Amino acid sequence: MTQYLLALDQGTTSSRSLVFDPEGRVVACAQRELRQHYPQPGWVEHDPKAIWNDQLHTAQEALRLAGMTHRDIAAIGITNQRETTLLWDRRSGEPLYRAIVWQDRRTTDLCQRLEARLGADTIHRRTGLRPDPYFSGTKLAWLLDHIPGARARAQAGELAFGTVDSWLVWQLTGGRRHVTDVSNASRTLLFHLQRGDWDDELLAALDIPRAVLPEVLPSSAAFGTTDEPLFGGPIAIGGVAGDQQSALIGQACLHPGMAKNTYGTGCFLLMHTGALPATSDNGLLSTATARYDATPAYALEGSVFIGGAVVQWLRDGLRAIEASHNVEALAASVPDSEGVVFVPAFTGLGAPYWQPDARGTLTGLTRGTTMAHIARAALDSIAFQSTAVLQAMNRDAQAHGAAALQELRVDGGASVNDLLMQTQANLLGIAVVRPAVTETTALGAACLAGLQAGVFDGPQAWEHLWRADRRFEPQWTADRAAEAMAAWERAVRQATIAP
Repeated sequence: MTQYLLALDQGTTSSRSLVFDPEGRVVACAQRELRQHYPQPGWVEHDPKAIWNDQLHTAQEALRLAGMTHRDIAAIGITNQRETTLLWDRRSGEPLYRAIVWQDRRTTDLCQRLEARLGADTIHRRTGLRPDPYFSGTKLAWLLDHIPGARARAQAGELAFGTVDSWLVWQLTGGRRHVTDVSNASRTLLFHLQRGDWDDELLAALDIPRAVLPEVLPSSAAFGTTDEPLFGGPIAIGGVAGDQQSALIGQACLHPGMAKNTYGTGCFLLMHTGALPATSDNGLLSTATARYDATPAYALEGSVFIGGAVVQWLRDGLRAIEASHNVEALAASVPDSEGVVFVPAFTGLGAPYWQPDARGTLTGLTRGTTMAHIARAALDSIAFQSTAVLQAMNRDAQAHGAAALQELRVDGGASVNDLLMQTQANLLGIAVVRPAVTETTALGAACLAGLQAGVFDGPQAWEHLWRADRRFEPQWTADRAAEAMAAWERAVRQATIAP
């Protein structure tokens, strides 16, 4: 029986494909960087055709590097940047506009009108989310408002909306399947979290016709088969999950109280909360986890909009470093930031602050400040933001009688940075654990596909794939960590002053 799995990991800044063996080891990997488009301040877009072409190229290249054909692959799993919104013609498959990326803030006014109409509490109770430009629903409404004739065509069933997973499945199956999974659907602001279906009241409030929406499936399911010419023969698509829910699977956080943080373009901390959505009084979201059996499961989530992207800004904006991996050596060349605090609110602030109008700030500069201090403050900012999320998560947990988090599992590109991980442990006051396989987002998609294909007997098999690589224990006193967080919060208050 074929046991290998192909994971397509379509992210904000790159498209990647990985071949996994049944022990969760990476056999081959191919990657292409994805071009970012910034047509106006606060707007972020991607070319839908580039997303597809790059993803297809990396999938074909990964198979070539592994020395495999379609016959060696049991199934494909897809994981994707969430909330990014696409609209295309069902007949031709042509996109009507660039993909509006999750970081895009153009719908701030529309979110305010939606909140005034329905109320933030009602929206949160139904969707687990907040009326914020982060999510897909207002992006889709904006497209229908601004593309001539789009809403009438959508009502007539001529157009298809999807997040990146839906777009890739559509392309892979030659337009035969317009589907998504529950984890991606739960990030649209259009999905009733407890009923598990599109929400008619929210659709009406945003004037979005049901005919434009994809069918919602579990995350491990029969999503279709690929067109034969793409890989020389058909391959079943057996798993789909949004990147953060996929990483929760890949980190084997399958039980209530377990949590992970992914350090990618942004940072995304999820804690499994069990079979019922948990409400947050501290600025967090409730979201559906990847669903692989008949039992729904949920997580509390805190989203940091700018995580690893701050390192890209040092590289591309300030030209302070030649390559992203150089940031650790530069930051480590000074013992600390010497009071410099960097709030990278380039696209507003996410959880637990939810300040869409915040802008990036550097405070504490002196004549002695060097680029090394700014680099150190940039890395610190990733840890500060994640700490603020976890502190909010612990407050919610304690309010519901649950224990505070005892360890944090980490993954994503920036998790290989030892300085950042040690800083994170110092601020949190708990262990930060990095797995042996840091490709947990792609691994989660492979696990879901493998379950559907029979490679794995059940989710308990995934727990045996997870192995720790390094454990970072806190080295600071609680008082020192509290002082550092207090300085961070002062800087956040300066960043959130409306212009």
